[in-house]
Amino acid sequence: MLDIEFAQASDVGRVRGHNEDYLGYVVSEVPTAGHTPSWLFALADGVGGQALGEVASRVAIETLLSGFRRAARGEAHSTLLPKLIQQANTRVLETGMGTGPGGASMATTVVTCALRYDRAIVAHVGDSRCYRIRHGHAEALTRDHTVAAEHVRLGLITAGEATAVDTRHLLSRSLGTGMFVGVETREHQVIPGDVLLLCSDGLHGPVHSADIADIVGSHADLNDAARELVDLANQRDGSDNISVQLIRVRAVERVGMYRGRPYKLA
Repeated sequence: MLDIEFAQASDVGRVRGHNEDYLGYVVSEVPTAGHTPSWLFALADGVGGQALGEVASRVAIETLLSGFRRAARGEAHSTLLPKLIQQANTRVLETGMGTGPGGASMATTVVTCALRYDRAIVAHVGDSRCYRIRHGHAEALTRDHTVAAEHVRLGLITAGEATAVDTRHLLSRSLGTGMFVGVETREHQVIPGDVLLLCSDGLHGPVHSADIADIVGSHADLNDAARELVDLANQRDGSDNISVQLIRVRAVERVGMYRGRPYKLA
């Protein structure tokens, strides 16, 4: 049966007056004989410079968590997460429109990770990231939805140039800016010992993937690892809110898939 441990931390940083990040998690059911639990972890970063970014991030995460709780048992996460993110996009948009005469423009990024059996489904919009840390190496499982990142993928600039251009923080996709949003969703297999990390750009901007892997690998307690990651981000920058979720996989239930339905492997 899937067995995990997790920790999370969020910090306002050294410059901002309030925290526009919001994060949360939910388990779909209590583990019972014959049923493995499903977990959802979600993190959102309200867009700085927009009105009510902290409201946008909270509305997005609360919509995702409540939708996951209500989802039909056994529904495929690969189709469920994009649907829930679209619902969150609608709620953020409607909330902004309902703030008063003329409404308010609000937006947020979101990154989600759903775990069941031996699979992690990662879905995201914006530049909040998910990493998988395995054997001392941190691999990004998401790609940033920023103008600079899109230019790199088109071959217009190099990855090195993208770290210095003004568009590196300009989002090409976010929740709350239109009726529909392009959700990127991928499936990954996880093994015991893997650590999944979700974070806002306040962390992954100043803290490189090698530092992430070193810090997570040096702590048996994930709460200590989360605190050290936040502290390092503050030491190196601290100009943005900083949020992180850490999920360590202790055991998995190995499954195969036949016509979209899982079956246990010996």
